[in-house]
Amino acid sequence: MADGHAKPEHDYHLVDPSPWPIVGAFAALITAIGAVMWMAQHKGAPIGGMTFGGTMFFVGMGGILLVMYAWWSDIIHEASVGGFHSPVVRLHHRYGMILFIFSEVMFFVAWFWAFFNSALFPADAVQVMRTELFQGVWPPKGMEVLSPWKLPLLNTLILLSSGATLTWAHHGLLENNRGVLKKGLIATIALGLLFTTIQAYEYLHAPFAFAFDPAKPAATNYGSTFFMATGFHGFHVIVGTIFLIVCLLRVFRGAFTPDQHLGFEFAAWYWHFVDVVWLFLFACIYVWGNWGGTME
Repeated sequence: MADGHAKPEHDYHLVDPSPWPIVGAFAALITAIGAVMWMAQHKGAPIGGMTFGGTMFFVGMGGILLVMYAWWSDIIHEASVGGFHSPVVRLHHRYGMILFIFSEVMFFVAWFWAFFNSALFPADAVQVMRTELFQGVWPPKGMEVLSPWKLPLLNTLILLSSGATLTWAHHGLLENNRGVLKKGLIATIALGLLFTTIQAYEYLHAPFAFAFDPAKPAATNYGSTFFMATGFHGFHVIVGTIFLIVCLLRVFRGAFTPDQHLGFEFAAWYWHFVDVVWLFLFACIYVWGNWGGTME
């Protein structure tokens, strides 16, 4: 958190003491405790018809959002007003973003692993119950699945188009064309919102559910692996859309230059990562994973 100190002679930014790490950690702790109590149906003193655990969860989430706003505002101030983000500092920020995206890749590896573990070995000699449930085939015999050539294909085209519009916006920024930058960002945000809307509609009309169904335990396994992988991707699309909305608001306030636009660059990296993950989801889960099933 910059406090107006003079810019040092060296290329590194020695950050001033900030309250946001400890405040953010405390807010995250409250959120986690509240979520556990809420999910466990804790019968505390209800506030406004909600359990105490639910209230704790939303209070903690409010604290996290407040910390995010305040902390990132300080970072923006350090970069734009303080002038602390030298080329060396910007390079190290890029390293940090690369490591963050890599951690997100490994996060999705877990969900792909869960899916392929069932899909590739529906008749497992060790796990006899799996063989009985799936009857040796994937998708499980007799269950109805989503056709990849309807809404999933449409969403694929939408995300690919959003990647193109974001690249268009990036070129506009590099050429200092603010009009192209704004139009490209607005188009990308609109496509992201459209993707989320279509996915929500698909979830509401899916022929299988996430919740356990004693009558269809095989469908429950398929549904859990499907919704966890595609649902977390949908969450990342929402986060990426918010990221781009913040960038658009900053653009309208005159932020970003062709030489210094880390915030926009990181939003673009994140969005392209989301695009690539969706291509794998579409090919592996919707196309290959549904092959041979009864399609809606």
